[in-house]
Amino acid sequence: MRIAQVAPLYESVPPQLYGGTERVVSFLTEELVRAGHEVTLFASGDSRTTAELIAGSERSLRLDPNCVDSLAHHYVLLEKVFAQVDRFDVVHFHVDFLHFPLSRRSNVAHLTTLHGRLDIPDLQPLYREFADMPVVSISDAQRKPLPLADWCGTVYHGLPADLLRFREGREGYLAFLGRVSPEKRPDRAIEIARLAGRPLKVAAKLDRADEEYYEREIAPLVAQSHVSFEGEIGDAEKNDFLGDAAALLFPIDWPEPFGLVLIEAMACGTPVIAFREGSVEEIVEPGVTGFVVSSVEEAVAAVGRLPEIDRRRCRQEFERRFTAARMARDYVEMYQKLLRSRPAPPQKARALDAPGKPVRRPETDAS
Repeated sequence: MRIAQVAPLYESVPPQLYGGTERVVSFLTEELVRAGHEVTLFASGDSRTTAELIAGSERSLRLDPNCVDSLAHHYVLLEKVFAQVDRFDVVHFHVDFLHFPLSRRSNVAHLTTLHGRLDIPDLQPLYREFADMPVVSISDAQRKPLPLADWCGTVYHGLPADLLRFREGREGYLAFLGRVSPEKRPDRAIEIARLAGRPLKVAAKLDRADEEYYEREIAPLVAQSHVSFEGEIGDAEKNDFLGDAAALLFPIDWPEPFGLVLIEAMACGTPVIAFREGSVEEIVEPGVTGFVVSSVEEAVAAVGRLPEIDRRRCRQEFERRFTAARMARDYVEMYQKLLRSRPAPPQKARALDAPGKPVRRPETDAS
């Protein structure tokens, strides 16, 4: 199958540091290539892939100090996609709704994985207008605010089985991995660790938009003796960071669409203590891969129950449910279903029955 993957340009594919969507696009792309498909990746020019790479920008936009308007670069990306769209059987978009007007006017089979939150009022009129655009959710919870969208199904994210290895968690600290932002609630993680009497390591990205929040709310908490702020880390550091932890704290305060860090922890055998929001109850199996809680007090109690978790069973559940190979199979099934459901192209009328022989038309009564 000839497949195009269209990634956002904010991070490279895969990202050098933080980046969820682009990381998933990378895992999917490489798995599709490994399965024998002909894959073209539209992404930033500093991406690394075994697929054919077509650059929509010279480098990832977040790391480009000269980038002011990211939307301009994405329209260049879309022009490159649709200029050669006839090359592909399926085009798989990961750029939200930017391509909808162009896709509506194209004959190519396409679908869009929505990676972000959808409980935004502005999206209602958009998806009402573009109710014919086939979209995929990354959890069932994610799609609840938009029942009017043309949902093809849900595909959970997956990681390469050998990306992260099983670890025993001997260091005993609690871990927080992600972004420093109000919805991720690092303040809750710091409080949980303090009340549980455990050290906390924080490995987190700090966006410019969240710097004021960090200085006002988080910096004074990070100064506490039980907290170690590690900064932003990449894939190379995650195995040690997550694998040596007693548990990952995921104390979110928003409708998380998936939470890639949840399955990264599971891949290391590290249980998760997560708040009951968004996709969490679909991803975390209580007593097997961690605990789902509703308050700081419940999270502290869950820390005391961590010995109940079999870390090897936690890793096994990751292998059963959240590998990149499973994710790629799910998407290939969707591509095939999409192609089967498309109407057959109309046959062109032939001018000749055989070379040099005119077609005989049925005579009509002209009287």
